[in-house]
Amino acid sequence: MHRKTPTVNKSPAAVMILGVGSFAHSLGTALKDAGAGVITYLTRNYGHYAPGLVGETFLPGAHPSPVPLLQARRIDVVIPQSIDWAQQPWAGELIASRTAIFSPTGEAMRIERERDFARELCARFKIPFPRSFVASNRLAAEKILAGNPGPFVIKNPLCSPTSPVHTVMCETEADTRAWLRQVNYAEGIFLQEYLGRAEAGHIVLVSGGEIYSLVTNQEYKYAHNGNLGIVAGAPLGGLVERDEGDRELIHPLLPWLRAVKFNGPLQVTAIRRGGRWHVIEYNVRIGVTSGPMILRMLKNPVAVVLGAARNEKLEPAFHDHLKFGCSLTLAGYGYPYTQVRGPHLPLEVDGTPDCDVWWNEVAPGPDGGLLATGQRIADVIALAPTLEAALQRAYTNIRRLRVVGSYYRTDVGRSLWPPGEV
Repeated sequence: MHRKTPTVNKSPAAVMILGVGSFAHSLGTALKDAGAGVITYLTRNYGHYAPGLVGETFLPGAHPSPVPLLQARRIDVVIPQSIDWAQQPWAGELIASRTAIFSPTGEAMRIERERDFARELCARFKIPFPRSFVASNRLAAEKILAGNPGPFVIKNPLCSPTSPVHTVMCETEADTRAWLRQVNYAEGIFLQEYLGRAEAGHIVLVSGGEIYSLVTNQEYKYAHNGNLGIVAGAPLGGLVERDEGDRELIHPLLPWLRAVKFNGPLQVTAIRRGGRWHVIEYNVRIGVTSGPMILRMLKNPVAVVLGAARNEKLEPAFHDHLKFGCSLTLAGYGYPYTQVRGPHLPLEVDGTPDCDVWWNEVAPGPDGGLLATGQRIADVIALAPTLEAALQRAYTNIRRLRVVGSYYRTDVGRSLWPPGEV
């Protein structure tokens, strides 16, 4: 028997976040500060503490589906953390409820979910894309490599946080050959030609059949300074620059976006090679690192999110003095090797931060303090009129946080920026 959820008085806008940790903490706080009421349906088995600092949280064990909460809490918009919501048994019921979802649905999701579909789209609309192949097993993959010698990035054909293959960046043919002997072929693999490290992204909202550019962004995906180590499961840092200009890698898709009734966020990540940008992937999420910065830069984040989720005309309004943002991640013991599990360790905060600090794998300690309970502890985010000011403020504040064995990159903004640099 399910517990009956009591109804509450209607707020100016009621938001349900599907997520955990710093994603739910940051987006929830930004929207709450702008006047929304926020609750969180917890979708993973960690990072439950921080969302509770914003509003009520609901566990799947007590609420196997978030859908009954929609009417009980009179929810206006649902914001998913990842595309995996569409694979849940309650996804069809959520869509049928006609509650606005800050995400495309159905056919429109394929642009992120299916990597080879994104390649096909780019070919159709003459957007540069690396040479790419799908292989069902190791024999097929090695045959492709023999016929197309060179380095490849190895990905899962279907994008998901639970994919059996996470991105393996191979910078030589020998790297590629070695990794082909190691990866999990349960869903096959997607081989994408390696084009270098001159990477950047651009994030837009698509709504009412139009594209609204928001920011150009950079994610620091490698685990260590100098872009060394492996590609981490989530970025160790990020930059955004307000950028409402056109981009040649999204706008050509407008006929398809309109045909599939796409509405919601869309991000392109691309590599610059030989003077041209080449798409390496599209995502239909606002992003764990960039999303909180975008919402803080907007004067009207609730109206923009709600409008995009309802497929309406948008009027994004930015704070004039907030042009750049910097996000730094405090990584914990063992990261990015997620199979390494450390103990729960005390988290020390020196003074009061003067920028946003979003908790991820953190919980209350027995002495009234906080404990780091996992490998991604916090995201520190600073916004400013200039990149240098944003960097300085973010680094000043992340140095206030300490957990034994933790680390953060100290070179964000010193490489990979401006876009197209390495």
